[in-house]
Parts: sequence; structure tokens; C-alpha cells
Amino acid sequence: MSALARVDAHQHFWQVSRGDYGWLEDAPDILRQDYLPDQLFPELEQAAITATVLVQAAPTVQETDYLIRLADQTSFIKGVVGWVDVSDAHALGDLNRLARSPLFKGVRPMLQDIDDPRWLIDQGRPEIFAALIDRALSFDALIVPEQLPTLIDFVGRYPELRVVVDHAAKPAISGAPPTEWQAALRDLSQSPNVFCKVSGLVTEVEGNVTQDVLQPYVDALVDMFSPARLIWGSDWPVLTMRLSYGQWLSLSEALLSGVTATDRQAIYGKNASAFYRLDLPS
Repeated sequence: MSALARVDAHQHFWQVSRGDYGWLEDAPDILRQDYLPDQLFPELEQAAITATVLVQAAPTVQETDYLIRLADQTSFIKGVVGWVDVSDAHALGDLNRLARSPLFKGVRPMLQDIDDPRWLIDQGRPEIFAALIDRALSFDALIVPEQLPTLIDFVGRYPELRVVVDHAAKPAISGAPPTEWQAALRDLSQSPNVFCKVSGLVTEVEGNVTQDVLQPYVDALVDMFSPARLIWGSDWPVLTMRLSYGQWLSLSEALLSGVTATDRQAIYGKNASAFYRLDLPS
């Protein structure tokens, strides 16, 4: 990877007419429209970002197939995080088929939408998680703070699985960082295979999005995971509910100004490349 290469490790595309984005029914108008590569490319070009990781937004294998087809046709997409039903042993066939694509990098069950906080432990199939480990695939944990204890248990059961916490577990951002959120994330950070994404934070802010509001949360992430296990992402187009792509990038640079240039390079690209095993040009 080039020393200056930047990776957006968390972005989405969707085509509403596909019909499997149930959550969009109650989403703001700005999200209830198609978002496709031609719309993101100018933002990436202006931000000097050369690669992205495309993350699932529907709990269907069909959407993952669609994303892989998009990635095959789009030069900047270097990885796809898809979906399989990790509670169904028969999903092992889906996983094996998807893994034939070198662009398929891992899975993300939509845990935040599941009411049972213990679902991942009680319903998740060990053979699926073992297959992820065997195939060097990763696990994106889309969770809310109440699900952190379950993720701690999960990581303890599968210490060889590479896990990344999406959007820092989506804390409600207002005032000082919650003690329980910090304590649980600190526990998670003790596992060297657990990473955390600096993404999706602006949509959790209660009130105006400012550096002063977000700084304590980002500082806590740097302290807990160190720059070596933080990964930057945009969460575009969900991001656009609060900020533009360029605004989030500028704010991120301000929030991370306290770490070294080498550490920022890691957060903006090197860590994502290693975690997702991206095939990036030298």
C-alpha cells in the first residue's frame, strides 16, 4: 500500500427498488433514494481516498451478491462485508460460495436490530464462526451499547476471529462519555484481534455536531484501542443526515490531530488494509 493511500473502511450503496432494505421505510427522506458508485466517486476523489470497503445494508444474501457485483464493476471498492444468517447452520453453504470472490472479506449480522441482547451467543452457530476463522474472514459487530457484554462473551469464545466494532458501538453522544460504554469497550480492547471503527459517530450526537462534543469520545477510543487498532470510515450515505463527506473528513482530521502522522496513516488506511486483507497497489 502506498504510504499516502487512504481507505474509507465503511460505506454503503443501495438501490431502493431491490426491496430488501426494510429499515429504509422509517428512514429520513434523504436516505430513501438510491446511492450508487457514481455518486460517491467525486467525494472520494476530492478527499484523495483511493479504496473503500463496501458494507451490507440489508439482511439478505441476495444483497451481498449484489454488492459483490458492484465491487467487480467498481475500481475503488476493494472489499465487501456481507451478510449470512449466522444462526442457521445451512448458511455455511452461502458463506462458502460468497468466499469464492476475493472481494468478500467478512460478514456483518445486523445485531443492533435484534431485541434479544444474547442472540449472538444463544443463536449463533459455532460452525459459522469457525468457518470465518478458517477462511481468514472477519466479523463486523453492528451493536448498541447494551449489546457490548454479549460481544465481550463472544470474543472470549472465538479469540482467533478478527472483530471490528462498528461505529464505536453507537453511544449516545452528549456530555462526558458514559462510564459503562468506556468500561465495556476497554474490556473488548484487551483482545488483540478486536478493532474499532471511527465512523458513524456524527449521527449519534444529540445536538450540534462539533469537535468539542466529539473529542472526548475519540480520545477515549484512542486511549482504549491505540491508533494501531482504530479504523476510519465515513458511513456514507448515512453520514449525510448530519454532515457532508468533506466535512466529516475535515472534522476527523481535527479530532485525530493529537496523534502522530504515522498513527494517522494507520487509522486512515494501513489498519483497514491489514484487518480486511485488502489487495491494494504498492
